Amino acid sequence: MDATALEMAALRWVDPPAGPAIELLDQTRLPATESVLSCTSVDQLVDAISRLVVRGAPLLGVAGAFGVALAALRGDDVEAAADAIGGARPTAVNLRWGVGQALAAYRAAANQADPVPGTDAGAEAALRVARTIATEDAAASAAMARHGLSLVPAHARILTHCNTGCLVSAGAGTAFAVILAAHRAGRLARLWVDETRPLLQGARLTAWEARRAGIPHSLLPDGAAASLMAAGEVDLVVTGADRIAADGSVANKIGTYGLAVLARHHNVPFVVVAPVSTVDLETPDGTAIIVEHRSADEVACVAGQPVAPPGTEAYNPAFDVTPADLLTAVITELGVIRPVTAGNLRDLGVASAAVMAPQATFYVER
Repeated sequence: MDATALEMAALRWVDPPAGPAIELLDQTRLPATESVLSCTSVDQLVDAISRLVVRGAPLLGVAGAFGVALAALRGDDVEAAADAIGGARPTAVNLRWGVGQALAAYRAAANQADPVPGTDAGAEAALRVARTIATEDAAASAAMARHGLSLVPAHARILTHCNTGCLVSAGAGTAFAVILAAHRAGRLARLWVDETRPLLQGARLTAWEARRAGIPHSLLPDGAAASLMAAGEVDLVVTGADRIAADGSVANKIGTYGLAVLARHHNVPFVVVAPVSTVDLETPDGTAIIVEHRSADEVACVAGQPVAPPGTEAYNPAFDVTPADLLTAVITELGVIRPVTAGNLRDLGVASAAVMAPQATFYVER
């Protein structure tokens, strides 16, 4: 694991004798408090994932893999633990993907004919895979930033939604990695940060990341994005993704679909940035994506304080689905997909399965 992965802001693995444990920067307490939650059991990790202590598609994949290793090292029922971790949040495909990668390694090693005496081959194999996933996620983040930078115009005013930086990745993030690269290249004039109701991931987390990175940014209510685009103040919309179906439909934080519609109306490019692990060719289209619904309290309360009459019912989907025809491009670590079609995503799957060299670039523009 490289230095970037070892010093992740949002997740850190602790080896024995102090561990095994997964240390998480508690994102529910940001930006007011930077505190670490130590998960020494699978139950604690599942609770942390459910409560959004750790979140974001790529990092959930990392957390899921380390969770399998944690269960194995503790001597838990690894199969049951994997089911519990993988089911903690249903929409982000990376969580089950990371769990599946580590579980497959655990099974293969645990079932080997000649285990090494005094070692837990399954646990060690799961931990190796988890470390590899973290390292590869950091590398993917850098590659996405490099590919995405090619789509950022000079003096760009970029609008983003939810949170996609170091808090969701072992590296600089997904969409935020592109934004950071644009800032460092002198191409970013202003970052517009949607507050992202109801849990304010933009206000609490993206603004926190932007401030730490020295990026010029302004926070706006979600409902102000339309007038901002109408005024000609947005050159590009860049978001992440929690799942990309085989037809190119993208599940992302609630409000993303509305932004894509607005961007199309105002002729603003709309770009999604996500690692290949977020592309789920087993999900045929957007209607097959399971959208997580969360507690009414998240809508009826702000910072724990009620803002609606007691007993008010709420509609609180955590995600929405944006159809492929509203997307300008999808950026992965393998390159740019444009246009976003089922055929191009299928080609991406073939390229990914071929384990391309790090210098290779997958680029489709038809």
